[in-house]
Amino acid sequence: MISFSEAKAAARRKKQQPERLLVLHLAIREVEPRIWRRMVVRESMWLSRLHDAIQVAFGWFDYQVHRFTIHDLVYGNPVRRENETVVEDDRDFALADLELGPKDTFLYEYCFGDGWQVDVRVEKAETALKSVKYPLLTDGKHNGPPEDCGGPAGYKEVLYSLKHPDEPLSKEWLEWLGEGYDPLALDLPKLTKALAKLPK
Repeated sequence: MISFSEAKAAARRKKQQPERLLVLHLAIREVEPRIWRRMVVRESMWLSRLHDAIQVAFGWFDYQVHRFTIHDLVYGNPVRRENETVVEDDRDFALADLELGPKDTFLYEYCFGDGWQVDVRVEKAETALKSVKYPLLTDGKHNGPPEDCGGPAGYKEVLYSLKHPDEPLSKEWLEWLGEGYDPLALDLPKLTKALAKLPK
């Protein structure tokens, strides 16, 4: 039998254990050139906050609905049908609750009409550093696609229009895009600063 003092000591040791981090690789499906990010997050992060972080990482604005599919369960804006939970509330689950480990994968979907899908893979787990703020973007490639362009199919038209600006359809796309969109640009320091502004 464990004494009360031994139980308290075990609880203190558990509290003193450094928090675990997950290194996530995120890649948007069906777009070329490939658009991806590497993000380091605390395992204690709520899924709803991971959604916020993904939005920032790809330059999206959270105008549309989203969901995660993890181990055959769906999380996002809660949905119940016929007294059965169809979509779990992602505000109620942290990454640690899902028991994710290296090489585990899951799917993040955004703006169902346009069909943005992001494959998320856990690359590794490591220990958090006290001097570092998380979530943290450590690498990536290319600018995020405009979220309202019509999904991967529309994004192909955007890229074509940027390369062929004199064609009639291209002029419509370029007017919609406005000035300053560069599909190859990626400003990691700017995105990291934006991530730091997310509520804890």
